[in-house]
Amino acid sequence: MHGHRLRLEAEHRHVHLWTDISVGAVYGAVKRLASEGLLRESGREREGNRPTRQLYEITEAGRFALAALRQEGLREVWFKYDPFDLALTRTDSESLDALPLILTERLDKVRALLEESRRVNAGAREYVGLAKQWALRHTEYRLEAEIAYLTDLLDAASGIVADERDPPPRKLRPR
Repeated sequence: MHGHRLRLEAEHRHVHLWTDISVGAVYGAVKRLASEGLLRESGREREGNRPTRQLYEITEAGRFALAALRQEGLREVWFKYDPFDLALTRTDSESLDALPLILTERLDKVRALLEESRRVNAGAREYVGLAKQWALRHTEYRLEAEIAYLTDLLDAASGIVADERDPPPRKLRPR
């Protein structure tokens, strides 16, 4: 199929709901995959007075890579450190008083993200299969966990501020 058809197919399958793939990025991805030998040009197509479009098909190498990515995606645990944690551990003394407000604002933003996710997912559920519904729900679970963490962290904020201002002596780790 051509890039525009692939883009429409991605929209129809609601790919944007459970991936960070921008539907508009399809054209660049097709060119990159073709340059890597995972897709190949299989012809050209012209409909009406529209411009001629290149058609692409997946290669054997592409099928192999896709199968490997599917298996890897199911088996690998993907966990990245959140830059928030580094910033929290490196709060400067002048901004310590703002920590509870910052945490409250962050908590509000994550709650809003959860509500938006629930709204969008509820509208999409009737159009997607069960596996895709669970993929959508995964985002909700992750946001719910972040809300629980931030709620607990906000409860601990005064202790964190006090500890950062006047840290008790810490034991040294044995070497």
